[in-house]
Parts: sequence; C-alpha cells; structure tokens
Amino acid sequence: MVMSRAAAAASVLASAIMAAEHVHADGAFNFFPFSSQPQSVAEGGPPPDDVAKEETRVRNDNPRTTAAGFDPEALERGARALREINSSSQAKKVFELMRKQEETRQVELTAKKAEFQAIQAQHETAEHESQRARNQELVKMQEESSIRQEQIRRATEEQIQAQRRQTEKEKAEIERETIRVRALAEAEGRAHEAKLAEEVNRRMLVERANAERDKWISAINTTFDHIGGGLRAILTDQNKLIVAVGGVTALAAGIYTTREGARVVWGYVDRILGQPSLIRESSRGKYPWSGFFARAFSSTSNKMIRGNNSGKNENGFGDVILNPSLQKRVEQLASATANTKAHQAPFRNMLFYGPPGTGKTMAARELARQSGLDYALMTGGDVAPLGSQAVTKIHQLFDWAKKSRKGLLLFVDEADAFLCERNKTYMSEAQRSALNALLFRTGDQSKDIVLALATNRPGDLDSAVADRIDEVLEFPLPREEERFKLIKLYMDKYIAKAGESKSSWFSLFRPQPQRIEIKGISDDVIREAAAKTEGFSGREIAKLMASVQAAVYGSKDCELTSGLFREVVDYKAAEHQQRRKLAAAEGGA
Repeated sequence: MVMSRAAAAASVLASAIMAAEHVHADGAFNFFPFSSQPQSVAEGGPPPDDVAKEETRVRNDNPRTTAAGFDPEALERGARALREINSSSQAKKVFELMRKQEETRQVELTAKKAEFQAIQAQHETAEHESQRARNQELVKMQEESSIRQEQIRRATEEQIQAQRRQTEKEKAEIERETIRVRALAEAEGRAHEAKLAEEVNRRMLVERANAERDKWISAINTTFDHIGGGLRAILTDQNKLIVAVGGVTALAAGIYTTREGARVVWGYVDRILGQPSLIRESSRGKYPWSGFFARAFSSTSNKMIRGNNSGKNENGFGDVILNPSLQKRVEQLASATANTKAHQAPFRNMLFYGPPGTGKTMAARELARQSGLDYALMTGGDVAPLGSQAVTKIHQLFDWAKKSRKGLLLFVDEADAFLCERNKTYMSEAQRSALNALLFRTGDQSKDIVLALATNRPGDLDSAVADRIDEVLEFPLPREEERFKLIKLYMDKYIAKAGESKSSWFSLFRPQPQRIEIKGISDDVIREAAAKTEGFSGREIAKLMASVQAAVYGSKDCELTSGLFREVVDYKAAEHQQRRKLAAAEGGA
C-alpha cells in the first residue's frame, strides 16, 4: 500500500516537474541522477532563432501568477509528494522507479527523434527522386527534340537527294534518248552506204561474170571448132580414120591388159610371199622384205629397254600380271621352248583356258617373245565365214608358218569356235573339213610351229584336238594381290603417263594432251579398290582404269582424287555384280 502511494506521489511530482519545466525553466530539466544531460541544438532541437523567440515569449519579469500561466498548487503537491517520499521507507525504490520512467521517456524521445529523422530522410529521398524524375524528363525531352531535329534534317537531306536523283535520272534518260537517236541515224547512214556499195559491187560482179562467160564461151567455141575441124579431116580422109581407130583400140587394150596382168602377178606374189588372210596379228611383216629396218630397230630398242628395266621389272614378264605359280610355269615353258629350238627338238603344243580377259593372249605373246619365236594370232571365228575355202586357207596358214626361220608360235584365240566336237549336229561340212585339215597338219610333232589354243570352254574341244595338246595351263581370275598389281600397272599407264606424248615431228603440230595430277592416291586406297574388285578379270580392271581416266578428263581441274577414284570403283563394282546377276539369270533360263 505504501509502495503504490509512493508511486502515485512520484507520478504527481513528475507531472508537476514537467509542467513547471514547460512554463518556467530556462533550459532542460536536470535532476541528477534521474535526468540526462540536456541535448544540444545540433542533435535535433529547434534552431537558435526559434529558441530565442521562445525564451523571449516565456520570460517575464513580472511575478508569476495564475493569470500569467503559473499553477502553484501543482508545485505544492509535488513538494508534499517529495516529503512523503523522503519520509517513506521505500524512497530508494521510488527514486529507482522515477529513474526508469525518466529513461523510458528519454528512449521514447530518442525514438521520436529517429522517427522524425526517418521521415525527414524519406522526404529528402522523395524530393531527390522527384528532382531526378524531372531531370530525366528534361533529358528525355531534350533527346526527343534532338531526334526530331535529326529526323527533320534527314528528311530534308533525303528529299534533296531524291530530287537530285530524279534530276540525274531525267538527265540520263535525255542522254540515252540522244544516244539512241544518234545510233539510229548512224545505222541508217551505214545501211544506206552499204546498200549503195552492194549495188555497186553487184554491178561489178555481174560485169565480171559476163566477161568471164564470154571468155569461156569463146574458148569453148574455139576448142570445138578445132575438134570439129579435126574430126572432119579424119572422116574425110580414110587413112587418118584407120590410124585413129587403131590407136584408140591399142591404147584401151594396153591399159586393160596391164591392169589385169598386174592383178594376176600381185595375187600370185601375195599368195606365195604374203601373209595369210586368217592372221590378225603377227610379229612378222606381211612380206619378207617389209619392216626389215623396223624390226631391226624394234629388236635393238627392246634389248635396250630390257637392259634398262632389268632392275625395275620384278617379274621379268612385261606387263603380264599372273598368279605366281602360273607365271612361274609360263616362264618355264618359255625357257623350255627356247632350249627346244636351240637343240632342234620338236615343240610342244599348249592349251590356255580360263575366263575371258585373264591374260591368255598376252601370256602367249610374252612366251613367244621370251622364247625367241615369231608369233601369229588368229581367231577361230574367222574360219566359219570362209566356207569351202577354209581348208585351203588353213593349209596356206601352216605353209606360211613353216617359213619362219626362228620358229613360230601360232596362237588360236576362241579355238572352240571351229575346233568343237565333230559329233555336234549344227556343225557344217566346211567346219568339219577345216577341223580335219588342222588335225592333219598337227598330227606329228613339229619343229617349226608351236600351236597354242585359247578357250573359255575347254570341254567343247574335239577329243582329237585335246589329244594333240602337251601342256594345259589354267588362267584363273586374279586374286587380291594380282588385282593390286594390275591396278598399279594401269594407273601408271592410263593416269600417270596419260599426258605424255611420243616425240615425233607430227607432235609439234598437234595439241599437247593435259597431264593428269594425282592427289591422295596411296597404296592403301589402291588395296581398298583391289578388295572391292573381287571377281574382276585383268581386262575388266583395265576398263576400270580407263573409266577413271574418262572421269578425270570430265572434271574441271583434270586431277584424280581419292574421292573420285573410290566413286568410279564403287560404280564399276556395282555394274560388275549386276552383269553377273544377268548372266546367272540367263543361264538359269
């Protein structure tokens, strides 16, 4: 109870003090230790002028009365309360409470001051934002004004440029029209001049033609007058007529006799000394004396080439690429044939069989060259059209072959065309007679002729023909290693050396072929092509490289790249597979 009364008294005293402080105090109330030091004006108080005005308004030297705003009762109540507090046993707590209330009031004042400062800062911020917005608006207006001025300036310049272009366009139109009119006038003038010149030239040509015509007419008339006079003289004189008729008759008879006699003599010489008509190719000349110097020069050149290429040619068998075992067998036959000729022993006949394009003809040619024999090539398809003359031609062929001093290798390509089995019903009597003639000429071992037959179907040969064969060689399709060598061989022949021309006088007047540039073609690319050409013959590989050459000549830069090479190889491989399918379909049908 006493505590509550003391608190009430403290409250009354505090209110009285606050009232007295508002009315009478010259400064802030300072009651140590319950009140804090007075704050300076700079910490948020009113400005010095306002304080001076307030002091001027409050101070009064007259006695302070109630009429002047002073309430003495409150002071008395405060004094009583102070006495009660002093007399109370709870005075210390009361003063502690008063101190806390004073601190609370100071905290509230500080909070109000901070709130006022925050409001003032917000006001300043708002004012700053407003000023910045006004500045931005002003800048925007200035930019818009500048843009409008720039647009006006550009529009003015564009208008000026448009007017200038229009003026230049009109000027160009006027100049073009002037040039057109001038060109038309000049063209009309030239056309008129050409017309006048044409008329003059035409008159001159007509006059010249008339003069030439008159000259030729007079010459013809003079000639016919002389001829007519001569004929009249001959016809009127009997002796002259007889001499003229006899001379013309003798001249005609002499011309006819000379021509027919020359034909007969030349036919006899050709039959005795010439090359038989069945021969398609031969290392011998058509006549014994023909190509003597050419053969001598060719022999010397071949020796020089063999000497120069002795270290370069690995197989020693020219351009023929064969299976190693087959190549070894052919080389042995060449050596044996050469030794047979040296020892005057009889030759051995041979049969080459295998798919088309596997090198049978080339092998026979190289075999003859290495064995030192002449060679002659004929085809079996040439015998059937001869009919009844086939027997005579075959005998002439063997007679001609026996005249070779070195010995001759007679290579019969497509031998199954006329050496097939005689029991076939479709075989004509002339073919059967030709076969019998060949069997007659090959019945005994010969020391002058080596008979080499080539066929794709050895089973169709007559049994008597097979009995006359001493050596049988199969020419299979090239394997991957042989295909690799063949591609390199024909790459060098058709691509690398395609632009090289033979040196001669005629080459000086002919356009030189363009050389092919090879880019990116390595051994790996060639081996890849060899793997893709499975089943290709040597002839097909040669045609493949010819297609590559054609593709290169069809390009712009005349160069062979790996991409172009692979493209042609893939195309030809697909074409080969398609041909095999068609052949299989025809065989099945």
